[in-house]
Amino acid sequence: MPTITLRGNPIEVSGVLPVVGSQAPAFNLTNGDLAEVTLADFAGSKILNIFPSVDTPTCATSVRKFNEQAAGRDGVTVLCISADLPFAQKRFCGAEGIEGVVNLSTFRHPEFRSSWGVEFASGPLQGLTARAVVVLDADNKVLHSELVSEVGQEPDYAAALAVL
Repeated sequence: MPTITLRGNPIEVSGVLPVVGSQAPAFNLTNGDLAEVTLADFAGSKILNIFPSVDTPTCATSVRKFNEQAAGRDGVTVLCISADLPFAQKRFCGAEGIEGVVNLSTFRHPEFRSSWGVEFASGPLQGLTARAVVVLDADNKVLHSELVSEVGQEPDYAAALAVL
């Protein structure tokens, strides 16, 4: 199991984050209308911005930055994935004026956490997703993969965007 840290304290993460060159695992998640969606529902390139909760400062920043830097790029969809209820995701984006990302929730689909290698297996955030960014091409092949080593740190936006 990979280990990351939360304020310097080790936390185990179960599963294995998809690696560059691999085919992304399929998923089922819940969108803002409480409808079930799959990876196959999204065409073109995709940035999966995976994080614990939009109600934390670093997670909120990652949604803002991907909205600013990647949303609106031709053929690119930004998927912001967390365990937050769709209502909280919608409230946050509405209050922030964020319209360029698609919010998806794991609340009905805990299997996403382990199949994508982002499940906190221990520590105070157990049951949530670790911070990670995975970039996929139109055929869902992994172009970039980052499991952020410290929960409170932001991902490497430049590296993720450089592969598009």
